[in-house]
Amino acid sequence: MDRAVIFDVDGVLADSFGAHRDSWMRAAREAGIEMTEGQFATTFGRTSREIIRHFWGDGLTEEQMREIDDRKEALYRDLVRDDFPTMEGAVELIDALHAAGFRLAIGSSGPPENVELSVRCLGRAACFDAIVTGRDVTHGKPDPEVFTLAGRRLAVDERRCAVVEDAVAGISAANAAGMVSIALVGTTTRDALTDADLVVDSLRELSATRIEKLLRT
Repeated sequence: MDRAVIFDVDGVLADSFGAHRDSWMRAAREAGIEMTEGQFATTFGRTSREIIRHFWGDGLTEEQMREIDDRKEALYRDLVRDDFPTMEGAVELIDALHAAGFRLAIGSSGPPENVELSVRCLGRAACFDAIVTGRDVTHGKPDPEVFTLAGRRLAVDERRCAVVEDAVAGISAANAAGMVSIALVGTTTRDALTDADLVVDSLRELSATRIEKLLRT
């Protein structure tokens, strides 16, 4: 029977906190807006629209918000393109799961340009059978849409899908989709991830055998 693993990207396959922080701070600076590292940390994990409203204020048109968001994401891609922050153990886990016959997918709320760059920089594009980005869904996490769509594209029953996430909203989305949820501690503390079926401190704690056992139970 087919089984699958669906990965988030930011905070799971990419240790991208620093690059997102720096690109937001630079985009704000270009607009004459002060954003400190501490201020950014309080908004990390929120949607781009929420971050823009928080720092740029209300009253922006949809076009203005899109321009700010596009500029920030372009800055992010410039930062990671030549020095991609691969999460420790990510490539090895992808290779092990692929070799064991797992079907693999990406389930990310990020823009497709970022996701495509991440997969390309990991050098493992051929290992993924489906990619779902923020442009493919109407509802963001904690709504399960991103993961249910990935499961459909993989043609794997949700009970045979495991999701690897680092955020509370992502774990909630995986649980709502009826999938096994695996939380990676990093951007979120262990205490906040107790709803996950399994919590790990490193991707190196995961293996094809361990995930298969989770799916069986």
